[in-house]
Amino acid sequence: MLVDLIQQLFNGLVIGSIYTLVALGLTIIFGILGIAHFAHGSVAMFGGYLTFFFIQQFGLGLFPAMAVAMAVGALLGVVLERVAYHPVRNAPPINAFIIALGLTLIIEKSNLLIFGVDQVIIPTGFDRVFNIGGVTLPELRVYILGIAAFLVIAMTILINKTWMGMAVRAVAQNRPAAVLMGINVNTVSMFVFALSSALGVAAGVLVGALFAVAPGVSGGLVVKGFAVLILGGLGSIPGAIIGGLVLGVSEAFASAFISSAYKDVIAFLLMIGVLLIKPEGLMRRRSNR
Repeated sequence: MLVDLIQQLFNGLVIGSIYTLVALGLTIIFGILGIAHFAHGSVAMFGGYLTFFFIQQFGLGLFPAMAVAMAVGALLGVVLERVAYHPVRNAPPINAFIIALGLTLIIEKSNLLIFGVDQVIIPTGFDRVFNIGGVTLPELRVYILGIAAFLVIAMTILINKTWMGMAVRAVAQNRPAAVLMGINVNTVSMFVFALSSALGVAAGVLVGALFAVAPGVSGGLVVKGFAVLILGGLGSIPGAIIGGLVLGVSEAFASAFISSAYKDVIAFLLMIGVLLIKPEGLMRRRSNR
């Protein structure tokens, strides 16, 4: 029984780490700009397809292909911010909401047009399986957990230890004061979208390696991302990390010990239960705009 618990805990942490990457991208955009970026899942799938293309056409390994795809994703994020969201920054929130829905359809259909309708599995070459005390650890899942942890740590250092990160936190906490201190909000907004999209692409690559990249996957991915966003606390980066892992582990345990058909139901019941006890989410981010 203990081995089964450890096995599902490991499986849950792997899935939860992917949810965390998705949620972090949504969190930093919502926390800075107050935008519900529904197209984030479609950007993630674009990154997955693009990585598969680089591997198949140019013979790149997983890590170089992923790095290039993240760079392209960051550039795409800047374009989305400049072209779609920047013009409605001072408009009523419903404008950004409608634009986000429109971008979701545009990027999703563009993925179909460019990459086709077939689902693809990103080849990795990580085929070994480790067995430690009866717990099965597929090499691919170990790498996924390590990649996600590396990206989360790198993003945390970037936000907390660099000048740009301090500017991002300043705008999130008090935008008018940040402007008075000479911080360029336009630069911060572009940086936030670039970082968010790069994280989304990374999540899409990991989903494509573990499961598959396919039309329709983006919708479920962004729903889980927003669930983590709410569970962890709107705009809270630590909350997004904890919430993603909690959601992933709860899904794994529900799938293993109840039924895989009900894993989503159990996970969202857990989210509702947490919010009933702590309506602000697991970790509240204080801001003064």
